[in-house]
Amino acid sequence: MNKRQNYSRKREAILSALRSTKTHPTAEWVYLQMKNEYPDLSLGTVYRNLSQFKEDGTIVSLGVVNGQEHFDGDVSPHSHFVCTCCGVVLDTPNDPNLSAMMERTSAALDAKVENCHILFRGTCSDCLKKR
Repeated sequence: MNKRQNYSRKREAILSALRSTKTHPTAEWVYLQMKNEYPDLSLGTVYRNLSQFKEDGTIVSLGVVNGQEHFDGDVSPHSHFVCTCCGVVLDTPNDPNLSAMMERTSAALDAKVENCHILFRGTCSDCLKKR
C-alpha cells in the first residue's frame, strides 16, 4: 500500500526547483536555492523529500559524482555525460536510437522497458581546453 503524501508548499517548491534547472543538482544546491524563500527549511527536509521523489519515480538519481548524489527532474528516457575531471553532468543530445534500443530490449526479453538512463563518462570540452 502506497503511503499518501500530504500537500506541502516546501515539497512542491523542492520539486519545482529541481525541475526548473538543467544542472542536475545536488540536495545542497536545492537547499541553497530555496533557503531565502523558506528560512526554516532544513537540509534534512530536502534530503527526505528527494528520497521520496526517487522512490515514487518523480525524479531520478544520477548517482554520486565527486562525493555528492545528483538528481534529474526529467524522467523521460535520455542519457547523461559526466566529466571525470570537473564532475559536470550534462544531458546528451536526444538519440532516436535510444527508443529503438528500448523497444528491441523489450522484445528480446518479452518484457516492457519503461525507462532507460545511460551514463557516459569522459572529459568535457572545458576541461579539454584547459589541458
